Amino acid sequence: MDNNTRSQRRQPSQKKKPSFMKKLGCGIGIVFMILLVAVGVFVFKVYSDVTSTTDEIYQDVEKDERRENPIEVKNKEPFSVLLLGVDTGDLGRTEQGRSDTMMVLTVNPNTNQTSIVSIPRDTYTEIIGRGTMDKINHAYAFGGASMSVNTVQNLLDIPIDYYVEVNMQGVKDIVDALDGVQVTPALSFSYDGYSFAEGQTTTLDGNAALAYSRMRYDDPNGDYGRQARQRQIIMASMNKVASLSSIMNYQGILGTLENNMQTNLTFDDMLSIFNNYRGAVSNVEQIQLEGAGTKIDGIYYAIVDDSELAAVSGALKEQLEIE
Repeated sequence: MDNNTRSQRRQPSQKKKPSFMKKLGCGIGIVFMILLVAVGVFVFKVYSDVTSTTDEIYQDVEKDERRENPIEVKNKEPFSVLLLGVDTGDLGRTEQGRSDTMMVLTVNPNTNQTSIVSIPRDTYTEIIGRGTMDKINHAYAFGGASMSVNTVQNLLDIPIDYYVEVNMQGVKDIVDALDGVQVTPALSFSYDGYSFAEGQTTTLDGNAALAYSRMRYDDPNGDYGRQARQRQIIMASMNKVASLSSIMNYQGILGTLENNMQTNLTFDDMLSIFNNYRGAVSNVEQIQLEGAGTKIDGIYYAIVDDSELAAVSGALKEQLEIE
């Protein structure tokens, strides 16, 4: 063996330097892992915050059961919700208040349709649990959400599975937490210092949304026109909550819900509805329960005709797949 060969063998082997592409791949992997951990922490915090809020706003109600078995939204069954907009907290009120807004939602994932029925607050009906005939919005003043649920069940002859109660101050706060909602007015009017132009899409903050949804005396359709505008605010808010733009502001939204809302929907119920019923929420049918204005002993009531009640009740039963 010659000297050159021995010299070559004695030289230590040199490690290959990692290529630029390997370094880049390693860097990307580290960044990806950091992002994954950050997203995981964010998701966990959102989950924790939402769970905490739903625990705070959960309030069960005593109601007359109209189903043989309770509804299971995790099984994608059609369900109903009573929306109560109460005037507690509005204009500085601290008393129980009344439900100036009453809407029934029926959601059917099989037909991918949601129906919203507006009930006039002056509807003359039996107040269940009190045994008297009165305006339907007085049910809340007499017995809160429980009496309202039972009274609406009796009026429409359907089961009310869930309720959501929001006070008027909550409407303002929720809209503000969403950074406003967009509506297109069906008529021009001014109210409480705000002006709205027919056909002109505009973004409303919380105070403007309240003004938009309150006016009724200058509306040619009276309270029915006001209810239509209230439905606009609700639908605009629902669409905004479902949008990606609201995710980063979720804490502000949860805070307003915690302070201004009560419901018997659990966190698991809400999660199931979000996962299983999104198609139905995008296809909404609006129904207005109408009554004839009449005075009884000098007090104004809306008398709903039996045929009108039967038609609306039948439509809701079909939505809920009730025979």
